[in-house]
Amino acid sequence: MERAASLLNDTKKVTILAGAGAADAHDEVIALADALKAPIVHALRGKQYLEHDNPFDVGMTGLLGFTSGYRAMEDSDLVLMLGTDFPYQQFYPEHALKVQVDIRGENLGRRTPLDLGIVGDVRDTAEALLPLIKPKKSQAHLDSSIDHYKKTRKKLDELATPTARGKLIHPQYVARLVNELAADDAVFLPDVGSPVVWAARYLEMNGKRGLIGSFNHGSMANAVSQAIGVQAADRKRQVVALAGDGGLAMMLGELLTFKQNEPLPVKIIVFSNSSLNFVELEMKAAGFVTYGTELSNPDFSAVARAVGLYGVRVTESDQVEGALREAFAYDGPALVEIVTDRQELSMPPTINLEQMRGFTLYTLRTVLSGRGDEILDLAKTNLRQIF
Repeated sequence: MERAASLLNDTKKVTILAGAGAADAHDEVIALADALKAPIVHALRGKQYLEHDNPFDVGMTGLLGFTSGYRAMEDSDLVLMLGTDFPYQQFYPEHALKVQVDIRGENLGRRTPLDLGIVGDVRDTAEALLPLIKPKKSQAHLDSSIDHYKKTRKKLDELATPTARGKLIHPQYVARLVNELAADDAVFLPDVGSPVVWAARYLEMNGKRGLIGSFNHGSMANAVSQAIGVQAADRKRQVVALAGDGGLAMMLGELLTFKQNEPLPVKIIVFSNSSLNFVELEMKAAGFVTYGTELSNPDFSAVARAVGLYGVRVTESDQVEGALREAFAYDGPALVEIVTDRQELSMPPTINLEQMRGFTLYTLRTVLSGRGDEILDLAKTNLRQIF
């Protein structure tokens, strides 16, 4: 503990990276950040525990995150990891010192080389560490990180806007409306793939909401099945599954479970883009022409109605809010299928040289294979993310 305090006291710019291990340590982590004048980057599994009532929060980093979280870590001299086994090794700054606190000793140094590892509970460790910390006077690093977060947050919100009639719907807009219209204590369950990205960027945690998913295992088609379990455990709480069309199709029989075990009033929001969208993104980054990822879907809302659920299909932006309000107010299981833009890229906070080479190779191969129109659609959809 004295060694940890010495490293933290002797370092000018500290950034905290905290995860699910800080579940019962919200106030202690905030107090530590205040003393260190440290921005807090949260991992996805730490989002519901640390995002709310946190003036030091600067969002996420990693493949699911955005630039402010990445910058807060990259610009630091020391990263203090609290209860996180954050897996994306390429997003740890190479130059910074690293101190990790985890109750599971096998996690220490598993993702990145450490300068100090401590086996311990995050709350107990933070409480014991705080009296040893000399409060920092300068908060230039903190102020700069928060300012960058505000700008990044503004850009993300600008992407979550409706489209003109006849245009495919932005998935960011759907996620933003779900966040605004869902209950204050709702439990959200995003499918692995692009729904997890939109959940990470647009769902706001407030200390009462829950966020559950296949975040460790990373397996597809988790949202609807997990939603059944959550709703069965608490039939009065609002449960919202953010399902990809690929994930829902894999577990389509679960729609029968809702009817068979009434009342299970889960609300299923389907991001229907006729593709295994995140797999396509991975293929593009690796330089492959997308193959075997297109889905020939049924009308999922019609399937839902056929088995006795409330079901509606949305194809226009101006229909989304009304459809969500009706589904959330419906006294029973409801499915809202929303046709979203297949070409929407969930851009990571930084792109490495290998990914740029892969994407360039993908565009060349796609044009040469006679699918140049796909590149034009991709460019039209994502130019707004660049400018």
